[in-house]
Amino acid sequence: SSGINAEWPLRPGDLLFSHRRIVLLYLLSDQFIMGTRAEKSGLSRDIQKKLEAKYDIEQEKQCRAWIETVIGEELEEQEVGMNNFQACLKNGQVLCKLINALNGTPLVSKINQQTMAFKQMENIEKFLKACKTFGLKDGDLFQTADLYECQNMSQVLTTLSALGSVASSHGYAGPSYGTKISKANKREFTEDQLNQGKTIIGLQTGGAKGANQSGMSMGKTRAIMD
Repeated sequence: SSGINAEWPLRPGDLLFSHRRIVLLYLLSDQFIMGTRAEKSGLSRDIQKKLEAKYDIEQEKQCRAWIETVIGEELEEQEVGMNNFQACLKNGQVLCKLINALNGTPLVSKINQQTMAFKQMENIEKFLKACKTFGLKDGDLFQTADLYECQNMSQVLTTLSALGSVASSHGYAGPSYGTKISKANKREFTEDQLNQGKTIIGLQTGGAKGANQSGMSMGKTRAIMD
């Protein structure tokens, strides 16, 4: 038995522990999560098709170029398309790099490099949390499954567009992307101007200032024949 212990120095419980660990890692893997998800049918399938039909390839191209310029590196999948773009962003690392670059100082201090599914989803959740800190509204954000399971990539593009808009409003000097957010145009009036405004009676309040319908034509008159 001493020879066996020398060649195989494992305790009786080690093999069981290793086996359980392998099973656990598989259950947390991307292959297991995606492989065990039931295929959509009926109304859910119809909704999914409509969401996919809304996907804008041209918007993706603009978003790709913007991301690559901001983070200073090319995306892994260079071929455009919803599934390819999802593959670029799925592990959350690019998104975390993006929000850190836009903010100037890291909003995501630690980016997971592991390939396990829950670590990748954790990156996505860190990105979404950082987006709220950056100034995005809840309605601007996609859900983790929208990206990780490719359920609504149109919403992912919407979030990234909103992120670009907020970055520009924060004074980000790099490339712009998204709709420009309008700024408040506050006007200052003197006290005399405000008082003068109080003396003006609008027509909607009933003051017509002598106006009447004299001379107005309301259409062709009807001729009555005897």
